[in-house]
Amino acid sequence: MSHERRTDPSGSTEMTETEQVEGLRASTQRLEHSEHLQRALFAIADLAASGLDMQRLLEGLHRIVSRLMHAENFYIALRDPLRGTIRFIYFSDVADGQVYRPDQELSTEQLSDSITLRLIQLARPVRGPSDRIARSLGLTQGHGAGTPSADFMAVPMCRDGEVFGVLAVQSYEKGGEYTQSDERVLAFVAGHVLNVVERKLGQEALERRVAERTRELALTNDRLQKQVRESERAVHLQATLYRIAALGHGQESNEAFYRSIHQAVGELLDVESFCIALVSEDGQWLDFPYYVDSSGAELVRRPMGRGMSEYAIRCAQTIRLESDAINALIAQGEVDAATYGTPAVSWLGAPLMGARGVMGVVVVQSYRSDLYYTQQDAELLTFVSYQIANTLQRRQQAEALQALNAQLEQRVQERTQELRRQIAVRERAQKQLKHQVMHDSLTGLPNRLYLRERLERALGAQKLDPACGFALLYLDVDRFKLFNDGLGHGVGDEVLRIVSARMAECVRAPDIAGRLSGDEFAVLLEHCLQPSQACMVAERIQARMAAAIEVGGRQLHVSVSIGIAMSNPSYRTVDQLLHDADTALYRAKAAGRQRFVLFDESLHASAMNVLDLEQQMRNALEKGQFESYFQPIVRLADGDVIGYEALIRWRHPELGLLAPGRFLPAAEETGLIETIDWHMYRLACQAAPDLLGRDKILNINISPCHFHSRNFPRRLLDLAAWAGVAVDRLCVEVTESSLLSDPGAAAQILGSLHEAGVRIALDDFGTGYSSLSHVHRFPLRTLKIDRSFIAPLGRGAQQRSTAIVSAVLSLAASLDLDVVAEGVETDAQRDVLLSMGCVHGQGFLFGEPVPATGLP
Repeated sequence: MSHERRTDPSGSTEMTETEQVEGLRASTQRLEHSEHLQRALFAIADLAASGLDMQRLLEGLHRIVSRLMHAENFYIALRDPLRGTIRFIYFSDVADGQVYRPDQELSTEQLSDSITLRLIQLARPVRGPSDRIARSLGLTQGHGAGTPSADFMAVPMCRDGEVFGVLAVQSYEKGGEYTQSDERVLAFVAGHVLNVVERKLGQEALERRVAERTRELALTNDRLQKQVRESERAVHLQATLYRIAALGHGQESNEAFYRSIHQAVGELLDVESFCIALVSEDGQWLDFPYYVDSSGAELVRRPMGRGMSEYAIRCAQTIRLESDAINALIAQGEVDAATYGTPAVSWLGAPLMGARGVMGVVVVQSYRSDLYYTQQDAELLTFVSYQIANTLQRRQQAEALQALNAQLEQRVQERTQELRRQIAVRERAQKQLKHQVMHDSLTGLPNRLYLRERLERALGAQKLDPACGFALLYLDVDRFKLFNDGLGHGVGDEVLRIVSARMAECVRAPDIAGRLSGDEFAVLLEHCLQPSQACMVAERIQARMAAAIEVGGRQLHVSVSIGIAMSNPSYRTVDQLLHDADTALYRAKAAGRQRFVLFDESLHASAMNVLDLEQQMRNALEKGQFESYFQPIVRLADGDVIGYEALIRWRHPELGLLAPGRFLPAAEETGLIETIDWHMYRLACQAAPDLLGRDKILNINISPCHFHSRNFPRRLLDLAAWAGVAVDRLCVEVTESSLLSDPGAAAQILGSLHEAGVRIALDDFGTGYSSLSHVHRFPLRTLKIDRSFIAPLGRGAQQRSTAIVSAVLSLAASLDLDVVAEGVETDAQRDVLLSMGCVHGQGFLFGEPVPATGLP
C-alpha cells in the first residue's frame, strides 16, 4: 500500500493512514502523561491530608516525583524570608549521602558558591550538566558541597513572585538527560510541593506553640496550687496556734491538756511518738508529764543526764537527727546509750524557752524507715514550741496561783496587786502575740493576713446587705527599687516606715491601712458607697506624700500610685477584689505614676484587647504588613540630607496605616517587640544601599529587650553585611529610659557595637534620670535633643529651653559629640538652633517619614 498523500481532483490533500496512526499514538501518549501527572497530584494531596510526620511526608513526595521522572537523587531546599537562611529539609543522594541535616540553617554566606542560592536569587529553572550550569551562573569557586552530576534539573518554588525554595533532581549517569517536558512537570509539581511542605511546617509550628503554651499553663497551675497549699498551711498553722493558746485558759486536767496539745501538733506533723519533758524547778530532774511511744518504751522521771532530751536542752536550739548522727553523738560521749532508750530512725526535738531559759523540750521521733523529719518539720515544731512554752507558762502560773490561794487565803489582799500585775503581763503578752501575728514587723501596720480577714468580713456583710459598700485602695511606692538599690536597704526600710505612717494619718476608723508585701500597701474604706469618696482619700494620700522626707542625710521625694476597686455584688472572693485593684494600679503606673486609677470594665476589656492585638500582630508578621518608613536628618545650614532614621509603620488591612504608638506598647507587653524589631531592621537594611549612597547614615532604634541578648551585636552586623550596608554607615539609637533596665548589659552590648564601628546615639536626651552619667558611661557618638526642649524655641517663653539646648550643645562640643535637634517644625526653630551653633536637625520642617520609594 502506498503511504504517499493522495490528491483529489479539486486539489485537496488527504492524510495517509500512517500519519493518522502516528497522530493517534501521540495523542494517546499525551493523555497518558496527563493522567499520570494527575494521579501524582492526587497522591500529593493525599500526603498533605495524612497524619505523617515531616520526614515520612517528604519521602512520600520523593517517591511520587520518582514516578514522574528519573529522581533517584532528589532534594528540597526552603528559604526563610524573615531569618534570611536556607534549610535542605530533604536530601537524598546516592553519591553524597546526607550532606545537610534537615534542621541545619545555612546562611547566604555559607551557600554563596552554590547553584541552589543562585537559583533562589534568579528565580528561574535550570537544566543540564552541573558544571555547565555553574559556569552559566557565574560560579567561579565551585557550585556547592556535592559531587558534580551528569545532568541536573532544578525549579524554584514561588508564590506571588517571591521564591520560597528549590526543587531539584540530578543524575550521575550519562544518557539519561532531562527533557523540556520533565522541566515543565517538575515546575508544575513544585508549586504543589511548596503548599504541602508549608502546610506541614505550619502545622508543626502550631503544635509546638500549643505544646509550649500547655507547658506554661501547667507550670502556672503548679505555682498557683503551691501558693494555695502554702496559704492553707499558714491558715492551718495559725488556727493550731490559737488552739494551743486557748488551752492555757482551760480548766481540764493536766492529762487532758497535754493530750489536746498532742492532737493539735498531730494536725501539723506525724507524731506517732511524742513527748513533753520539763526541767524541775531546781534544774536537777527531768520530768515527763506526757508521752506516747510507739515502741512501747516507758519514760519515768530521771536525774538530768546524757539523754537525747537533755542534749537538746543543753544546746538550747531545735535538733533534727537521724540514726547515724545519733550514733556519732553516742560515740563522742554527748549521749548515753543506756539513757537514750530505743534507737530512733529520725529524732526531732525543740526546746521550750521560758522566761528563765530552757524549761523543757518537746520531742517527736520515728522508728519507721519510711518516716524522716525534714527541715521544714523542724521549723514548724520550733514555731509551735514557742506557743507551747507560752501556754505551759500560763498554765503553770495559773496552777501556782490556785495553790497560793488555797494555802494563803489570809494574804489575799496583799497579793491582789501582784496578781493584777501578772494578769496584765499575760494580757500584754497575748495582745503582743496577736499583734505580731496580724501586723507587719517593720511598719507596725496590719499585714496581708489581717487585711484579708477584714475583706472577708466586708464581703460577707455586703452579701447580707448590698447597701454595705466599701472600697479597696491598692498602693505602690513609685521608683522604690531606686531607693533600695541606690541608697541601701536601711534607707529603703526607713522610707517604708515614713510612707506607712503618712498613709495611716490619712484614714479614719473603722478604715484600715495595711502593708501587703515589699512596697505594696492597701487601704480598706468601709461604708464607702461612692467612688468619689475613695478618690478623695486617694488624693489626700498623694497630697500627704508630696512633702520631702529626710532619710540618711538626703532629702527624698516619694510618691505613690494607687489602684481603686469599688465593691459590688459580683465579687465572690477576696482574690477577685485584689486582682481588680492591682489591675487599676498597673494602669496608674503605666500612665506615668503618681496618680490613681478607678477600676472599671474598660480595664478588663483593655486586657482582652491586648490579646487580640497580639494575634493581629503575629498575622501581620506572617503577611508582611509591617513597613519601613524613613525620615531625613539634615544639615540645618543648607538642608542637605546627612542620613535617615528608619521608623516602622503597620499597614493594617482594616484600620489603614498605623503609627508605632498604636501597637508597639502592646508588642512590648506581649514579647513580640524583638521579632518586630528584627523584621524592621531587615527591611531598613535592604533599602539602605540605594538610599544612603556613600556618605549618609542609617539610624535604627534599639528596644531594651535586645540588651538581654549577648548575640545581638553579631546578629546585627551579619544582617548589615548581608544587605551590603557598611558598618560605619550604621547608627543605633537608644533612649535614656531603656538604659535603666540593665545598665551593665547595655554597656556591654553598646561597647561591642562601638568596637565594630557602629555609631551610638542617645535619643530623647535630657528626659532621663541621669543624662550626664549616661554620656560618661556609654560610648556615644551623637546626642539627640528631645523635641520637648525644641518646641518652645522661636516663641515668646523660650528662656528655659534655650538654656537647656545651649548647655547640651556646650557639653557635646567639649566631648566631641554630634548633636541632632529633634522635632524641628518651623523656620523660627531652625533659625534659633543655627544661631546657637546646632548643626543638624530632624523634623516635619524637613520631611515626614515616608517609604524609601517616596524619597527623592
